[in-house]
Amino acid sequence: MSIIRITKTFRFEMAHALTGYDGKCKYIHGHSYVLKITVSGQPNCDENSPKLGMVLDFGDLNNTVNDKIVERFDHALVLSKKAKLTDDLKREYQKVEIVNYQPTCENIILHFVEILKPLLPANVMLYSLQLNETATACAEWFASDN
Repeated sequence: MSIIRITKTFRFEMAHALTGYDGKCKYIHGHSYVLKITVSGQPNCDENSPKLGMVLDFGDLNNTVNDKIVERFDHALVLSKKAKLTDDLKREYQKVEIVNYQPTCENIILHFVEILKPLLPANVMLYSLQLNETATACAEWFASDN
């Protein structure tokens, strides 16, 4: 049986600031993120299954990613726990995510990997993620590199 990869693309808006950074990104600013998630596995060959021929139902992947990532991070402000004003910001603007890392594109994608890995069925592998922060800049994660 062949291994097939399938990819689903998600879009969301998110703001962040890089605490202690020596450039413009130290200021709160936003991006229109594009997240591409690729999983791999063997297509279902159970003739009695409604998922016959699928590695993973795109609808199931869509629901999982929307529930665990997009709804949480869309139109949120993401700040490191080292950032000042976090309590005031969280109180005033409820959609503030305080994270244990510097919220760079690289660290955000690693966070998404950790969120997604345990949610996939046992027979489906997380193959890669690509997170575009701008139209010309992205971070990529590949299971084969880790």
